[in-house]
Amino acid sequence: VQLQASGGGLVQAGGSLRLSCAASRRFRISAANWYRQAPGKQRELVATISSDGSTNYADSVKGRFTNSRDNAKNTMYLQMNDLKPEDTAVYYCNAELQFGVSVYDTWGQGTQVTVSS
Repeated sequence: VQLQASGGGLVQAGGSLRLSCAASRRFRISAANWYRQAPGKQRELVATISSDGSTNYADSVKGRFTNSRDNAKNTMYLQMNDLKPEDTAVYYCNAELQFGVSVYDTWGQGTQVTVSS
């Protein structure tokens, strides 16, 4: 059971990045969450999308980040716009992956996002 993250990098303030996490082919992404952890800080929940498609966001990213999933591609995304230096962190995807009646809580490996001022 695996989530493969990609899309991090270095961007200037005001720029955009899109993070992706791809699940192994035979699994369906149900709930999909994004967390981030900045140096010296605790990991925080940034965005969620439930199995029924409803989304929630941390106040700090509301209106700038969009969480989505594409079940045809077994991939979840975090579109990040108007990035700020305080968004700098390692971002982690976390998903409930379904295979038949089994559900697996799975984490991606983390991807670095650095926003320069």
